[in-house]
Amino acid sequence: MDISQSARSAKLGRQILEFMGENIYPNERRFYQEAERLGPWTVLPVVEELKPLARSAGLWNLFLPAAEGGLTNLEYAPLCEIMGRSHLAPEVFNCSAPDTGNMETIQRYGTDAQKEKWLKPLLAGEIRSAFAMTEPDVASSDATNIASLIVRDGDEYVINGRKWYTTGATDPRCKIIIFMGQTDPNGADRHRRQSMVLVPREARGVRVVRSLPVLGFYGVPDRASEVVFENVRVPVGNILLGEGRGFEIAQGRLGPGRIHHCMRLIGLSERVLERMCRRAEQRVAFGKTLAEQTVTLERIAEARIMIEQSRLLTLKAAHMMDTVGNKAARQEIAMIKVVAPNMAQRIVDWAIQAFGGGGTSNDHFLAAALATTRLLRLADGPDEVHRNQIGRLEIRRYQNTDPARTGGEGRPLSYEEAEAWSRGGLWPSPEGPNS
Repeated sequence: MDISQSARSAKLGRQILEFMGENIYPNERRFYQEAERLGPWTVLPVVEELKPLARSAGLWNLFLPAAEGGLTNLEYAPLCEIMGRSHLAPEVFNCSAPDTGNMETIQRYGTDAQKEKWLKPLLAGEIRSAFAMTEPDVASSDATNIASLIVRDGDEYVINGRKWYTTGATDPRCKIIIFMGQTDPNGADRHRRQSMVLVPREARGVRVVRSLPVLGFYGVPDRASEVVFENVRVPVGNILLGEGRGFEIAQGRLGPGRIHHCMRLIGLSERVLERMCRRAEQRVAFGKTLAEQTVTLERIAEARIMIEQSRLLTLKAAHMMDTVGNKAARQEIAMIKVVAPNMAQRIVDWAIQAFGGGGTSNDHFLAAALATTRLLRLADGPDEVHRNQIGRLEIRRYQNTDPARTGGEGRPLSYEEAEAWSRGGLWPSPEGPNS
């Protein structure tokens, strides 16, 4: 398995690093100030000023998959890591959630008319979008609980539901929402009851109730919100892929998104560790710098180990998505979604300890980083759901297999072999029952 960075990706990585140094880091304080003072219902001037610079530098829409002439998952992953070092960066490069996932969804599952109307302006950075899936009245970790309704009435769908953590809906540039709801509430297959439909933000009956803070932060980096849909009517042509295909779309959408989240978290963790190391050299307690104290050295060492482990596992998942597909890589995708947020949260917590009381303020980036890492243990599925999937797939791996098989991979037992084992016979050899 070759997970080395391609020459094309490495070149883009150097360009992004240079852009970050010249344009992103010097503007971060302004970004946080504007987010706090102007709030989540406005366009932040600093973002709009930097976007044209990124586009003119050719650092635009780098998330686009290879099938659309872009990068492979393995090529994009290191670039996503660099962008993840700053909350400001992803949107500047038009590579931020939920737009990346929404653009990929429309590109993959939308009609030509849908692409023309919504995808083109999203790719151009002229508008933004939102994704409405999670609901406050049900346990949305089980997506089959989704209760919102999409009912056909002639040539229209009538939509009713209450959503929250709908990312991006308070942004005045938001023009389109991908909405998931039930089109067949009584269907025998609970995974075929839901559909996804495109809902214009300005459609009558769409009401953004409030902006939701994430541990006290509004709109950094995502603009979480609560949205109510009351008898919203959209043309039947706004359906994505067809009725009952909502889960299928969700799986196609969330796979790459999870890779992006995890790589951004690795970049965030790298930056937090760097800050922790610099702080440890500067601060003196009990006659020694923090960097000379064993507890700090152990935490720094553990942080480095955890980052490297997370990166390698994420790159493996990206490689598998490129070579064998998202379905075959689903266990690896689930694993990184557990590993990366927990790793990042632990490292941010250690950094806050090294910074002392100041680490809990907004002066050192760490409070916002903690909010991000904690949120991402829930976004795109909570840890528990991913662990359950990993466990089920692992059990399935060893069902009806012969542990004597060379290399430990096992092979399915024949009916005769299974019968022999059930009667207390010896495990058969790898060559067969008569060897």
